[in-house]
Amino acid sequence: MSNNFSFEINGLKIDPKIFTFKFNCKCMGECCLYGVYMDLSEAKNILKIKNNLIPIFDASQVKDSAKWFEHYEKDDDFESGIAVGTEINNHKCTFLDKNGLCALQKLAIHEGFHKWKYKPQYCVLFPLTVFKGALTIDDEHIERLKTCNKNPMPEITIYEACREELKYFFGDNDFNRLEEYRKKYLSSVKTKDVA
Repeated sequence: MSNNFSFEINGLKIDPKIFTFKFNCKCMGECCLYGVYMDLSEAKNILKIKNNLIPIFDASQVKDSAKWFEHYEKDDDFESGIAVGTEINNHKCTFLDKNGLCALQKLAIHEGFHKWKYKPQYCVLFPLTVFKGALTIDDEHIERLKTCNKNPMPEITIYEACREELKYFFGDNDFNRLEEYRKKYLSSVKTKDVA
């Protein structure tokens, strides 16, 4: 990954590859099977709602919250500087039910909140991620997936596939800034192709 990105939003560099990377997704929750990393604060917030989560868990999910998370590790890509991984229980992320649905998202919807209220940032953004201070593509994780993967054939880019997620992540104003940058970037790429 290059570190020479020319555009930033609130100190977060933007990898322009997100505007041209062709992507295909038939979501089956496969990306969640391997568990996810989240900021320590996100893990603590999940533990605060454990009494609401446990009743919606099905028989395939572990209800003992002490078995939900891995040991903490230092990681500067997370706001607190500490990353926490979800445990894999029954061959899937501890928060996935037997149908591949996320209990965190189900709870938020059930309580009348935005569907991503309780979900970690990584879960919301995937197949995008924040890596070394840049919003970029999690191509390492994409490589091992069958249902969400790179595909040179479709008309859609990863940016177009993730517009809702990006708008949620950035908010309206910063998303509009990102959209303006995308237009300028794509225009400059077309100009270079013609020259």
